[in-house]
Amino acid sequence: QVRLAESGGGLVQAGGSLRLSCAASAWAYRRYTVGWFRQAPGEEREFVAAITYSGALANYGSSAKGRFTISINNAQNTVYLQMVSLTPEDTAIYYCAAREGSPSAWDKDYSDWGQGTQVTVSS
Repeated sequence: QVRLAESGGGLVQAGGSLRLSCAASAWAYRRYTVGWFRQAPGEEREFVAAITYSGALANYGSSAKGRFTISINNAQNTVYLQMVSLTPEDTAIYYCAAREGSPSAWDKDYSDWGQGTQVTVSS
């Protein structure tokens, strides 16, 4: 089991940027993929991005393409989500999750989840 801890959320004005971090407790398995999801109040959980352990493959959800960048630092067991040009529609709790295998946009494919970090974008 991989324990995950998100950080980096906060309050930012529209047009601003944030970088979220997802620190993993165990990163010895090269078959892992880490994904970011978000959930706004009253909404379903939405896929944001995912990246393989090697960093060779990354996928993005439609709302993230062109604005968000996912990256991984294996030496620090950390996955990052750089977000730019934020809008109030990006306000949500952001979760990172891990799974064995290739990136997936389906949250049910992920077995390990962090507690989430709140991102609030003001207009």
